[in-house]
Amino acid sequence: MKSYLSSRVEQIKPSGIRRFFDMANRVEGVISLGVGEPDFVTHWSICEAVIRSLEKSYTSYTEIAGLMELRKEIAYYMNSRFQVSYSPESEIIGTIGGSQALDLSLRTILNPGDEVLVIEPSYLAYAPLVTLAGGIPVPVKTTIETNFKPKPEHIKQSINSNTKALILCTPNNPTGSFLNKDELEEIAEILIEHDLLVITDEIYAELTYDETFCSIASIDGLRERTIIISGFSKGFAMTGWRLGFICAPEGFSQEMLKIHQNTMLCAPSITQYGAIEALKNGQQYVQEMRKNYQKRRNYVVNTLNEMGLDCHIPGGAFYVFPSIRSTGLSSEKFAENLLMKEKVAVVPGNVFGEGGEGHIRCSYASSIEALREAMKRIKRFVESSCLD
Repeated sequence: MKSYLSSRVEQIKPSGIRRFFDMANRVEGVISLGVGEPDFVTHWSICEAVIRSLEKSYTSYTEIAGLMELRKEIAYYMNSRFQVSYSPESEIIGTIGGSQALDLSLRTILNPGDEVLVIEPSYLAYAPLVTLAGGIPVPVKTTIETNFKPKPEHIKQSINSNTKALILCTPNNPTGSFLNKDELEEIAEILIEHDLLVITDEIYAELTYDETFCSIASIDGLRERTIIISGFSKGFAMTGWRLGFICAPEGFSQEMLKIHQNTMLCAPSITQYGAIEALKNGQQYVQEMRKNYQKRRNYVVNTLNEMGLDCHIPGGAFYVFPSIRSTGLSSEKFAENLLMKEKVAVVPGNVFGEGGEGHIRCSYASSIEALREAMKRIKRFVESSCLD
């Protein structure tokens, strides 16, 4: 019987993270370091703003691109925080989270057979969304020796006549690696030289610890070839609210609206009112979270290195990506055995691309008490596995 499924869909593998979440859910007393989600709750002032909008019956459709008040706040936020300027009238779109923003961006720019460079290890959705949009994802691998930062020469070697764009994520999920302005300028030169677009995922822009965040769109010559995707999930602890946004030149954004209006129509109105409050009055809360994450990061990195799991210091996000090669176990075997023997859930690095093999992703978006207990269990497991 012939297949009635799309060949593009059939190429997509089930989520490797979801499999481990399902396993962890069956283990009683597990400490999960696998979830890519803040352990902080959304600040109450944001929730109150939504309650007020409900009391006033602000529950109708909004403009396709989102409430004008929200887009003005996004424009002010991006300019004041990250020195990039976009028109709220024509260059900003509210989306259903950052994932829909990425999907819109790729479907707008890709023709069948176009290649998109993906820095690996990478967020799980990048390669599948490229495929679903008719493109071909091309991995550019990074290693722990370079703190998982892409080498310019490796990017150049991956470019050919079919290359259309680069997906960049800094700070990075899953490695936490961070590209500073000098490093972004090196990449910018390559993009200009080869006339490539860049989709920059800046969802973790608020969670950087040692250096100031720089958007590649702020670099000379890059604004007109850059699509910024971001949102409120990570920096503002609003994962379940599902609100992201796109900042892009009018030539891209107005084309994206054609897809957006036929697939989503608009982001939820009440979520947009919450985001307005987050942008107006949420920075103090963001700074408190950032300081807390930095303390946790330092503790986890130091502890992992002390137990013999080589771990670079991530510059942002809330993940560490230690090497587990010293144990002799594969990423999946390490994660499975750790879960069964010590009831700690981590994500095997190979689910983020071949370059992630030999590593695990641990989120430090958990209480310090939970992290201390998890580190104790991991140390006990590492010591026992080396003796086995």
